[in-house]
Amino acid sequence: MRVAVFLGSSVGSRPEYAAAAAGLGKCLAEAGTGLVYGGASVGLMGVLADAALAAGGEVIGVIPEHVFSAELAHQGLTRLEVVASMHERKARMAELADAFAALPGGLGTLDELFEILTWRQIGLHAKPIVLVDVNGFWDRLAELVDALADEGFVAESSRGCLLRARDPGELLSLLRVR
Repeated sequence: MRVAVFLGSSVGSRPEYAAAAAGLGKCLAEAGTGLVYGGASVGLMGVLADAALAAGGEVIGVIPEHVFSAELAHQGLTRLEVVASMHERKARMAELADAFAALPGGLGTLDELFEILTWRQIGLHAKPIVLVDVNGFWDRLAELVDALADEGFVAESSRGCLLRARDPGELLSLLRVR
């Protein structure tokens, strides 16, 4: 099994974000679950990859050429795939993954998360999608999705496909149940 994780290319403003990224990387590796992520060496992305590698895990990075050429690519991964665009990155990550998770991040994280949610809504996949909630980071997003459903813009079936975990252990428990 492999989990694609979407998360920030910066570390954010709270040390809990980096701790959660490190905890998730270690937890995935110890469970024998491969990691697929954006391939960068910086921010939460680098923290996640380094922790998974240190724990002996498989780590596959998928990075667009323009980011690779900016020398942000992680050089110590199990495998690094260079693709032409962000769209190709998301498609390749989806091919490689059996499930998706999101840690705190910015606009890129939201872009990846919403595209994968949209693909699920229109039936392109049925893989689980889990928000790893660090200090309630995803509360407002969950409220927004609920509001969109309440207003008739998101189907009830799609509202329920966005799962939430308090920590990496709960994420793995949710994935085992599915």
